[in-house]
Amino acid sequence: MTYKILVVDDEPDLEDLITQKFKNEIRTKEFEFGFAANGVEALELLKADGEFDLVLTDINMPEMDGLTLLAKMKEMENPLLRSVIVSAYGDLENIRTAMNRGAYDFVVKPIDLNDLEITIRKCLDDLRLLKEAVKSRDRLVSIEKELGIARMIQTTILPRVFPERAEFDLCAEMIPAKEVGGDLYDFFFVDRYRLGVVIGDVSGKGVPAAMFMTVAKTLLKATALKGIPPDTCIETVNRILVDESLPSMFVTLFYGVLDTRNGLFEYAIGGHNPPFLISNGSTRELECKRGLLVGAIKNAEYDSNVLMLQPGDTIFLYTDGITEAMNVASDMYEVERLAACLQESGKLTASQTTRRVVEDVQSFAIGADQSDDITCLAVTYYGPNGRPS
Repeated sequence: MTYKILVVDDEPDLEDLITQKFKNEIRTKEFEFGFAANGVEALELLKADGEFDLVLTDINMPEMDGLTLLAKMKEMENPLLRSVIVSAYGDLENIRTAMNRGAYDFVVKPIDLNDLEITIRKCLDDLRLLKEAVKSRDRLVSIEKELGIARMIQTTILPRVFPERAEFDLCAEMIPAKEVGGDLYDFFFVDRYRLGVVIGDVSGKGVPAAMFMTVAKTLLKATALKGIPPDTCIETVNRILVDESLPSMFVTLFYGVLDTRNGLFEYAIGGHNPPFLISNGSTRELECKRGLLVGAIKNAEYDSNVLMLQPGDTIFLYTDGITEAMNVASDMYEVERLAACLQESGKLTASQTTRRVVEDVQSFAIGADQSDDITCLAVTYYGPNGRPS
């Protein structure tokens, strides 16, 4: 069987490097390569030849960049076409955007050709299995059953009863997408006074994502209950996940701890969206230190951020299923609309705030199927003496 691979990159030397590296595979017709210098050329080749199996694309290119190419590929509705992104180390936002647009995996520049081969073969092995599944009606029925199991795993593992305490109000909501993803949230008391809150988003969809979500959530809670700082907690979780999980699986995480006695909120972020702070009638996205995706790089380092919440302040956490929710015109909800919605929330309770956001997203996206879960969590701090009457 011959796999057709399209390499999209404006570096002139890459074609020679690729053909030299895979000369044996090309000679035995295991691999057949095509080359394009930008997204425009790549789309023309993909439309002319529908037999490509894998697209290996750079992000920064003239005429059409790699992220736009991924979006255009998605419109072609070819579920058997896989993509791998090439990106500079630490280019976190682009990597996350690429994964959300369907990229299977990523390779860090400068390219290690041995690592590239491993990634290509892993992707093609998974693609081979998928093709076999598509040919089998029984297998398709089995996949539908597995998706049902994944939905059950995803919805039953998340807490639905929220604590009733005078010092704070907490609420979370998740609207699962038609395709099962791996969003997670959690909350628990680290000790008598300190409340831990978690939100995250697992790469991929289906049963693997649901199972990985369960593992990540359980591991983080078990680690957090030791009382260690948020940055150390995420570092520990990252190290374990890298060793114990599949290379293509990772998760974005936010973990924060609120001291209900004084409003001290310490938190760390692993590749996740920064939270919003609603305080004194204003709403702003917090500027904070963020680390890499959790489960991607073993020795990744994370930093703690510290914030003093005042009575009445609300912290709002969310996954990108909210900001990337799309309407029938393919417009995204985006961060700016979320900020405006939160600004209008004023002094609502946490439960009222999450409900308002979810309803606003649903109103925006009405009539359009969503490919990602819509998940958010809000906690409003009232102070040690409770909410004023």
